[in-house]
Order: sequence, then structure tokens, then C-alpha cells
Amino acid sequence: MNPLREHALLMTRRHFFGRAAAGLGTAALGSLLNPSLLNAASDAPASLLRRTHFAPKAKRVIYLFMAGGPAQMELLDYKPELQKLHNQELPDSIRMGQRITTMTSGQKAFPVVRPIFKFAQHGKCGAWVSELLPHTSSIVDDICVIKSVHTEAINHDPAITFIQTGFQQPGRPCVGSWLSYGLGSANENLPAFIVMISSGKESDQPLYTRLWSAGFLPSEYQGVQFRGTGDPVLYLSNPPGISAAGRRRMLDGIAKLNARQFQMIGDPEINTRISQYEMGFRMQTSVPDLVDISKESEATLNLYGPDVKKPGSFAYNCLIARRMAERGVRFTQLYHRGWDQHGGLPRRIREQCKDTDQPSAALVKDLKQRGLLDDTLVIWGGEFGRTVYSQGKIEPDNYGRDHHGRCFSIWMAGGGIKGGMSYGQTDDYCYNIVENPVHIHDQNATILHCLGTDHEKLTYRFQGRDFRLTDIHGEVVRAILA
Repeated sequence: MNPLREHALLMTRRHFFGRAAAGLGTAALGSLLNPSLLNAASDAPASLLRRTHFAPKAKRVIYLFMAGGPAQMELLDYKPELQKLHNQELPDSIRMGQRITTMTSGQKAFPVVRPIFKFAQHGKCGAWVSELLPHTSSIVDDICVIKSVHTEAINHDPAITFIQTGFQQPGRPCVGSWLSYGLGSANENLPAFIVMISSGKESDQPLYTRLWSAGFLPSEYQGVQFRGTGDPVLYLSNPPGISAAGRRRMLDGIAKLNARQFQMIGDPEINTRISQYEMGFRMQTSVPDLVDISKESEATLNLYGPDVKKPGSFAYNCLIARRMAERGVRFTQLYHRGWDQHGGLPRRIREQCKDTDQPSAALVKDLKQRGLLDDTLVIWGGEFGRTVYSQGKIEPDNYGRDHHGRCFSIWMAGGGIKGGMSYGQTDDYCYNIVENPVHIHDQNATILHCLGTDHEKLTYRFQGRDFRLTDIHGEVVRAILA
């Protein structure tokens, strides 16, 4: 037999892929430990090697999520007719047999309850805003209020899961993970997707970590939660007796072991583990600088309000979100719990607005004065709204409202969104949409569009099917685009 032919036959398919995996493992390890290796042929940083589908208006997103469902008719959707309709039964022609929660399904009556807070017009656009939001009133010319957002979900868990992931059942990637996957990071020393949580005085609705999970995407795209006390990230500080140099040697050794494991198995999650170890090491330097607000001017601190120096407060988180925007964090998600007001709404909504109104407006103003608002998309809103009818008995200055998904209000600012406008209309009962409905799939399609991404093309194949954030739905709301 020809010895050369015999040698060629020994180069089996298994040998080929085994050797290829070894080369890929070495390349992966080298790129993770030294990302600049990938940029040898390009002047652009690694984050810019991922292309958008078209020129983006926004480079990053800050999502201010009001968990629990703010009452739209108390804040942003002015309905003067409710003063006349107060304590009257909600007509069947308005309710139209709507599915309601078990908390009010047993009620014999559904009396309309008027908001007790005054509204006034503000800004050049003349937007009507509640007295509960005096600071938001000062930025109405910079924001677009959308009054016609709607969802099918009527309970918190499926509703938050739906608006964040495009599906009511758990298991799919959230919007932050989709953007991290599609666009990457603009700062290799910080995660592309960061989450912070604050709470009002009465916050009984849980938030699950799966809301910022990567679902079936590789786990490197999940959100990193910053804590309100102690180290912002667990194990950020080295334990006693461990030096930075010692940790570096340890990580190098672990990376080599993981690379060898990848060569044998080929599981991409192994490379994710290596990259996360490296990110953790870099964050030991970058995060302390990020959360150090001691060099912020007094004028800036005053802009965000009296709670800004309290780690874990919504005001503090908003300031940190601006600092993240400066450092290129792709998606920052701030959750503020406590908007689930089935009873005692007048008192509780005052408390919530006191916590969130000034910092939310300050964030927009701060970004604008630093030249960052034009390419930062800011979103404010919850998972649904509240019913116009009272849950339980109406008492002076004391009533509650149930969940309502047929219409609710959000606002968006910067990053390709027209300021000084209102979009969508609801009926006099603030119960049904009568003009320009915006489904949450449309909202998510618009968010992706602002970042230069076609929501129909940002897909990931899983279990034989191409998935996307907007499932098989969604239209970009072009009327609100700048």
C-alpha cells in the first residue's frame, strides 16, 4: 500500500474536528485574555465589529421600569370627564366583557372613581401632566408620551415577563439580552447589560432574576445585577490574603484548564465562563470608579434630589445610570417596585412619585446637558395600567385600582424619539384605546429600531426555530421617530 495514501486515510473526520477544536480553543482563549488580538486588522474596538442593520440614532438604552403598574389616569392621561362620571357604574358598552383579575371579578359593582389630583398644561407642547409629577412636567418638550400601549396580560408575573421578553411564559431572553447579543458592548471593562433595583415604602411584588436572564441565548448576554448595599457585585473585592497579582495567576490557570475542557467537549458555555471570569477581574477596577460619585458637582447631586447619596435609592441608581451611559454600557435597566396600588392609592402614589419623579427628570436633563441624550434612549413605564373603576369601596382620599392592560401610558426620550409630543388616545373612561394603539411588541420593535436593528432580523435559532424578541409580531411606531 502507498504509505502516503495510508497516512492520508489516518486523517479521519474525528481527527480533523479534534484538531480544529484545539485550534479554536486556543484562539478563543487568546481573544478572551487579550481582546486587542481581534483588532489587528481594524482600528475599531471589538464592540464595533458587530454591525447594525442601518444607521442607529441611539447607542444605548436606560429603561426606568415602574414595577407594579402606575395608574395612567392619575399621572399622564388627563380625563376631565371622569369628574362628572365619578361613582357611576362603568357601562357594559365600555367594559365589553373584559377579562379581569380575581381581585375584582367578585365585585357586584364597578364604580368609576375620579382622580383626586389636578392636571395642568406644561411646556411649549402644552402637555397635560398631573401635579404628582412636577419635575416630569419640566421635561415634556423632551419626551414623547405614548398613551395607547396595551397588553393581553392581566397579572404581574406574566405581564412583566411579556413586556421584557415578548412572551408571557418564562424562558426567553429579555430585551437587554437581545441587545447585548446583537450589538455587543462598547466597554470591555463593564458588562453590556446592568440591572439595579430600588423599592418604594410598600413593595410586595417580587422581581425574579429571570427577568434579566439570557434565556436560551449564551449566558454571557444575561444582565448583571448591581446591589444597593456592600460591594455592587458579589465577590468584587478580593478576600483577605489574596492580592490582585495572585488572583491574576489563578485566573490564568483556570482559563487554561477551561480551554482544555473546551477542546475536549466543545461546549460554548465554557468560553462564556472564561469571559465572565475575565470580566469579573476587570470589573474590580472599573466598578469602584463607576459607583464613586464623590467627584460629582453639588449642582448635579441636587438635580437628582435628596436621596441621591443613598446607595440603592432610585435617585442614586439614576445617577449611576448616567455614569454607565458615559462609559458605554449598552443597556441599563432600573426597576422601582411599589406601584401595585389596589388600596390606599392616593397616599401610596404620592410616595412613589416622590421617589421617582425628580430623579427620572434629572436623568433626562443631565444626559441632555452632557450631549448624551441624542444617542441615549430613555424609557419610563410599567407592565400595565390601572382600572378606572375602584377596587372595593370608594372613600374620600382613599381608593384602589385593579390591573388594566387595555391601555396604559409610558414615555420615551432621546435616541431617535421626537420630543414634545403625545401619541395615541383613549376614551373618556381611560379604558379603551380609540386612536393609534401600540402593542408591547410594537414598543419593543421601536426600541430595536432606534438602535439600528431590524426586529425581524435579530434572531437566534433554538430547537429548530428562529426566535426573536417580537415573536412573529410587531410594527415600528414610525410616527414618534425623530
